[in-house]
Amino acid sequence: MVERLRAGGIDDPRVLCAMRALPRELFVPVGLASAAYQDEPLDIGHGQTISAPIIVALSTAALGARDDAHVLEIGTGSGYGAAVLARCHRSVVTIERHAELAERAWASLAMAGCHNVEVRTGDGSLGAPDRAPFDGIVVTAMADTEPPPALLDQLAPGAAMICPVGHGQEGILVRYRDGCAEELAEVVFVPLVSGLPARR
Repeated sequence: MVERLRAGGIDDPRVLCAMRALPRELFVPVGLASAAYQDEPLDIGHGQTISAPIIVALSTAALGARDDAHVLEIGTGSGYGAAVLARCHRSVVTIERHAELAERAWASLAMAGCHNVEVRTGDGSLGAPDRAPFDGIVVTAMADTEPPPALLDQLAPGAAMICPVGHGQEGILVRYRDGCAEELAEVVFVPLVSGLPARR
């Protein structure tokens, strides 16, 4: 997998080291363990996916944040993206709207030894203002037209946000920094949804 990432243009040594060390099979459903290292998204339930390794690597590397950075992730999903961020940075806050996924992610992160991650259940579009400012933000769901303003407000000066923007599930991965937007790659993501799911 790491060699595929190198071939795909990922050259950040922290990201490559993190993804080499982390057992990705911890973050996928048991029945999909054999597909854990394939470069494609995998279903994790609740209409959510674990992103393909290349997208996790690109998003993390594109932050350009320092080792001592305090980072926010929107859309915990399986917890794998948070684990990669945690291996590369000082601390991570990650927010998931589905409580069951958040609980599973917390357990997977603990098994992977990622103890510098705070997993929250909540509306990711609101961010975590009580922990702001952040030295980087990664959004793992497709924003419609532009990122939520609350997230941009929680960026530290000079910090970057990586967020897919588009309509439906297809769009562009964009880096936002200091009022500028830079397109990185065409991507497919589940939509970014505000609010919390209805209780059953």
